[in-house]
Amino acid sequence: MSQLRRLLGYLGPYRRDMVIGAALVLAETCFELLIPVLMADLIDVGVANRDMDYILSKGVQMGVCALLSLSTGLLYARFAARAAYGWGARIREAQFEKIQRYAFSNLDHFETSSLVTRMTTDVTVLQNAVNGGFRPLIRSPVMLLMGVGLSFWMNARLALVFLVGAPVLGCILFAIVGKVSPLYSRLQQAVDHVNNVVQEGLAAIRAVKAFVREEYQAEKFDQVNHALRDTSQNTFRWAVLNLPSLQLVMYISVVLIMWFGGNMILAGNLLVGELTGFLSYVFQVMNSMMMISNVFLLLTRSLASADRIAKVLDETVELTSPPQAETEVADGSVDFDHVSFKYSAGAEEYALEDVTLHIPAGQTVGILGGTGSSKTTLVQLIPRLYDATEGTVFVGGKDVRSYDLDALRSAVGIVLQKNVLFSGTVRENLRWGDAQAGDRDLWEACRTACADEFLERTAKGLDTDLGQGGVNVSGGQKQRLCIARALLKRPKILIFDDSTSAVDTATEGKIRAALERLPDVTKIIIAQRITSVMHTDQILILEDGRVHAVGTHESLLASDPIYQEIYASQMKGGDIHGGQTA
Repeated sequence: MSQLRRLLGYLGPYRRDMVIGAALVLAETCFELLIPVLMADLIDVGVANRDMDYILSKGVQMGVCALLSLSTGLLYARFAARAAYGWGARIREAQFEKIQRYAFSNLDHFETSSLVTRMTTDVTVLQNAVNGGFRPLIRSPVMLLMGVGLSFWMNARLALVFLVGAPVLGCILFAIVGKVSPLYSRLQQAVDHVNNVVQEGLAAIRAVKAFVREEYQAEKFDQVNHALRDTSQNTFRWAVLNLPSLQLVMYISVVLIMWFGGNMILAGNLLVGELTGFLSYVFQVMNSMMMISNVFLLLTRSLASADRIAKVLDETVELTSPPQAETEVADGSVDFDHVSFKYSAGAEEYALEDVTLHIPAGQTVGILGGTGSSKTTLVQLIPRLYDATEGTVFVGGKDVRSYDLDALRSAVGIVLQKNVLFSGTVRENLRWGDAQAGDRDLWEACRTACADEFLERTAKGLDTDLGQGGVNVSGGQKQRLCIARALLKRPKILIFDDSTSAVDTATEGKIRAALERLPDVTKIIIAQRITSVMHTDQILILEDGRVHAVGTHESLLASDPIYQEIYASQMKGGDIHGGQTA
């Protein structure tokens, strides 16, 4: 409940709409509760005395109350909708802003599909709770208290039926809510699983078709879809019991009131109009209890969603800028001082262990290593996408933890191993590197990355639409656009994480030659091909997260067996010293 109260703090400017809505509900309820009193007078006085003027007077008063009740109800709907959907929008904004501040380690705590569900389905549940539950939340207690009070005022003896019927209904509804409450959390988790399978299936649709796995994906979806169906059926099978419970207690109460009321009319202790008005209050009181039970069901589901949303908002961002942070990176030098790293505190082994490395500013460094040797992990510590578990990483002679995160990451351009392009044009994607870049700067970056070769052949050039995730370009073209985007940042450190793997050797040579014309930029190249790094100033070989060797191509080829093996396997037809075999 505390999480829901906390989320209500995001109402902000919509709090006024909620207050006005509550006032309108109170007014609507009061107008409705006046109608049975007027109806009792109409029957007992007007009809009994055949006084048409009195009947018309009371009828007009009842009509006015009905119109006022309708008007206030319509006005409430407007204010409630504005408050509910405005509140939901602010919660989504808060979640999205928080996720944008997450470090990679924070994102590891959530599945992508779960975050999508929390920003959509869970927020919709909260909106529906306000839109559909706020009115009965205000209206029901007022109707219950005033209905019971007016019933006792009209006939205290008949009102004693409430003292039996209301507690029985209350106990039944309480049992239903208690049963349904834990089921809503399972329901939202089942929605997460469905979203996860749908997301994976759509994102990898080309792989699914290439491997003819449509049937497998369909079966996988059927499993989670049926699980959601079963969970939903089990949840709502219990939730819908509140209506028959209400009807059972209500009609038993009506039968008892008609029995006792009829006997009182025969004995001359009760008027027909009083019994008619009293029955109206019976229905209103029972309906109010029904609405209260529905509110509790909505509230129960809302609490489950509020807890899931609060976990996103309460997640402690693990990487933040320190107070009085450094805002200038002096140069592109990089130093690792006995750095060790593991992805979680509970991990038994380090992904990186005792790495010590010095990279002078402006130098070009190649990194080689087998799969799982933590090459990507190493370079992710430079822009502080993760923090070192032990030891210190220095950039520009200062600890990376002393920098403002934006300043540090602005000084580091990184082309990730997984190429990411966004929906939109080439121009829009490139301007992620520099939002103010003009066409001249964009084409210059494209020429350096050899992306101009295919862009000049397109009809729209920089305005070519890339499609969702860059589906309209090949893997090599994606890589070159990502390189151009990184160059537009004009970074002091440029990191290529196997970012030319889909580019042919000739094009890679052109890109390498163009990059050599950036003397003040430190370039770190992770590669699988030895030709990508053999011309660098120094080559680092990683093995199982440790530094195996550091040296130039010539020194490693002469002395290091791992480098010799890589060279021999890739440079077919040559001896280990680079010459041709006889």
